[in-house]
Amino acid sequence: MTDKAIKEYLSQLRKELSGSDKAIIRDALADAEEHLHTALSERIEETDISENEAIQMIINEYGAPVEIAEAYRAVETYASPTLGRERRQSNGNFLGRFFGVYADTRAWGALLFMFVAFLTGLIYFTWATTGLSLAVTFSLFIFGLPFAAFFIISIKGVGLLEGRIVEALLGVRMPRRPVFSPPNLTWRERLKAQLLDKYTWLGLAYMFLQGVLGTAYFVLFISLIAFSLAFMAMPITQLVFGLPIGNIDGVHYFLPEAILPLTVLFGLVLLTASMHLAKLLGTWHGRYAKFMLVGE
Repeated sequence: MTDKAIKEYLSQLRKELSGSDKAIIRDALADAEEHLHTALSERIEETDISENEAIQMIINEYGAPVEIAEAYRAVETYASPTLGRERRQSNGNFLGRFFGVYADTRAWGALLFMFVAFLTGLIYFTWATTGLSLAVTFSLFIFGLPFAAFFIISIKGVGLLEGRIVEALLGVRMPRRPVFSPPNLTWRERLKAQLLDKYTWLGLAYMFLQGVLGTAYFVLFISLIAFSLAFMAMPITQLVFGLPIGNIDGVHYFLPEAILPLTVLFGLVLLTASMHLAKLLGTWHGRYAKFMLVGE
């Protein structure tokens, strides 16, 4: 009866939060479920009232679903990601909008994410490959089941960690707490529930794919930035240090001095375009991460 009452309360809360960000809904449901279960066990231990009476008292104290939903929406107005709260500023002309990207913190956050993703992607891919191999191999033996359970749980932990990185650098609201798991479940029941959860497998797929995407992001932007800086530095490298742009069969090739200012301009345009590309990819990756890591 108590489980039914809690499920009905959570269902009503989800309905009241309809239209809100999926990450907010997941956090609100996790908070409510954990509070109700924890308070119920404590109330029963401290008093002699029945479970039905205790759960009704706890629900009344916690607040009606409509009140909790309004409270979460109010909190999100000032607790949402800083980058996500920024608004595009119109600069009136194309050049202003194009070069104005250097004043856009979302672009810098996305660019930083492209480099951080290389390290995190490498770690995720290594753990996913190693952990999955060991979990499958050890699961053939009784002692391997606890390791399999640990590996499955770690996938959700990685999802939370990645969510914090995505929220901080890309400005996309991600869950800030794990989904609540009833304390009365055995570790076998927890393992079964996790195996049947599609977001466990989506999280595992994200870990594998992030190894590829992280490397691709890193190589792409290191190359773009290196080429941009190389073009911008050509007047100095050629006129000051006498370095050629190429050497074929022992013959040094130099650019005409009249063209050198254009190389600086081209390098600046390429660097600016790279910032816009980082911002665009950051927006795409934020949506992709939310789809893969955030449950309904």
